[in-house]
Amino acid sequence: MEQRVRTAAKAIIVRDGSLLVTANHDRQGRYYLLPGGGQYKGETLIEALERECWEEIGVHVQVDKLALVRDYIGSNHEFAAEDDSHQLELMFLCALPPGKEPDAGSAPDGPQTGFAWLPLSRLRCYRIYPTALAWAVPAVLDGFDRCPHYLGDVN
Repeated sequence: MEQRVRTAAKAIIVRDGSLLVTANHDRQGRYYLLPGGGQYKGETLIEALERECWEEIGVHVQVDKLALVRDYIGSNHEFAAEDDSHQLELMFLCALPPGKEPDAGSAPDGPQTGFAWLPLSRLRCYRIYPTALAWAVPAVLDGFDRCPHYLGDVN
């Protein structure tokens, strides 16, 4: 049976020079991801993003514009031995509603342990996936029209 490409929506939420991420843990230790996740059949990308953010950070985010797109073909990266997935991620600029703060989320995914605010200037210091976020998020914020929006098959 042919494997399908999974579509996911992710939130880029920046406040006071820091990026909101989910904190996760695996056998190598702590790592970070953008909040968001897979789209269900019959669900728009925006609906998927709003649902996933509610589950992971406990907030109904305000979704703005599409900022970055990446392919992730697991067999091409460091986890190839255990991951043969193919995912297309669409990353949207988002904001927290006024007065709302993230919390542990209503239904965090298995490896998720919470959330964190990572300083944009230090993203390269963290184990964040995709690693391209370390340069791509600041580039988008610095000049949206000058940033390459398709990241390619990166991890």
